[in-house]
Amino acid sequence: MDKNKFAVTPPMGWNSYDYYDTTVTEDDVRANAEYMAKNLRQYGYEYVVIDIEWYSNAAGTRRDSYQYIPFEDFEIDEYSRLQPSSKRFPSSAGGKGFGPLASYVHSLGLKFGIHIMRGIPRIAAHRHLQVLGTDVNASDVADPSSICGWNPDMYGVRHTEAGQAYYDSIIQMYADWGVDFIKCDDICDSWMYPVERFSGWEETRMLRRAIDKCGRAIVLSLSPGPAHVENACHYTQNANMWRITDDFWDKWELLKNMFWRCEQWQDHTCEGCWPDCDMLPIGRLGRGHGHEWYSNFTDDELRTMMTLWCVCRSPLMIGTDLPQLDERNYRLLTNPDILEMLSDGRSRQLARTGREAVWISEGSSCMRIALFNLSDEENEISVRLPAVPAGEVRELWGAEACRIDGDRISADVPGHGVRIYRFAGQ
Repeated sequence: MDKNKFAVTPPMGWNSYDYYDTTVTEDDVRANAEYMAKNLRQYGYEYVVIDIEWYSNAAGTRRDSYQYIPFEDFEIDEYSRLQPSSKRFPSSAGGKGFGPLASYVHSLGLKFGIHIMRGIPRIAAHRHLQVLGTDVNASDVADPSSICGWNPDMYGVRHTEAGQAYYDSIIQMYADWGVDFIKCDDICDSWMYPVERFSGWEETRMLRRAIDKCGRAIVLSLSPGPAHVENACHYTQNANMWRITDDFWDKWELLKNMFWRCEQWQDHTCEGCWPDCDMLPIGRLGRGHGHEWYSNFTDDELRTMMTLWCVCRSPLMIGTDLPQLDERNYRLLTNPDILEMLSDGRSRQLARTGREAVWISEGSSCMRIALFNLSDEENEISVRLPAVPAGEVRELWGAEACRIDGDRISADVPGHGVRIYRFAGQ
């Protein structure tokens, strides 16, 4: 199967992490899926993704001490494969896994995704559980010298025939459930190991081989970042999207830093291969993280974030609780002129300083120029173009028209804000 046909345009959808952390339940997933089907599907949002530790019965119960409870007794089958917590996902009882929930999501016209951790469960190695299709057990496959620095659930998988069989077995199980999207964590980057000693590189290839064998089109997303730009070929050969940053939250300094990251990755975007700016932290956030808050981003910062993600053709994964989405953020997420850049645009950065950045997106019948103000105060930002197209000019967030003086366009842009102009009739 050609992986580059799995996600011809950047994947769009919802992920449970920013709001629910480890505590999302089947009822939560259904409610968010129903909202997406009714209100967002027509704009291209289609993936419903359950994030980390869906296999934990006690997830979130000791959040004041642990995000990930060490030595938790997860739900797992006899073949070393983690199973959904039947306490949190009742339809999974009786060995059904995520099959019933995936079927429900599919019935809404949407696609279903899950988060996994790189490796094999430590509990499987300690119990000497079998690896399906082999005569070895998990302790033979597990590499205890390869661990995650922030999550205690897994050991790395040895690059052996039995190790590949383990990855084949979990991916086939996910395919049988109806999984359309896998976000694999602790595999895009690791702060624990030198690059040359990180087993995640080979485990990525093992995942790729397993997906290619399973007979189902499954988008592979790699986390966390920052991805190594010098390894861009590795990511494009094996994955559909990969994080170019660590976890992104609602802080201006993180958003400003994304301009540098997007500049690094602008030449590595192609059909089926998408550098990922991470989730959109908008609306209500943080309930499962121990305290709930409303996104700290201002309106100008939200428009800057949405414009940058789209002009760079990043995947769009919404991080809020969708049933609580307000009109302000709904309009932000569904601006058709901004979303159009994801499917109809060849983008590149024209300029960047500590105070401003300018991007161009060239579509099939238009050109768009985005003027970003990275400073704290309103400033005039201008750019000289080889030629300014004749025809209608519109600002895509509803602001005033730009000023055109020969081959130069300029506009007054608020601090932390953006003006993006669409020139029709290119």
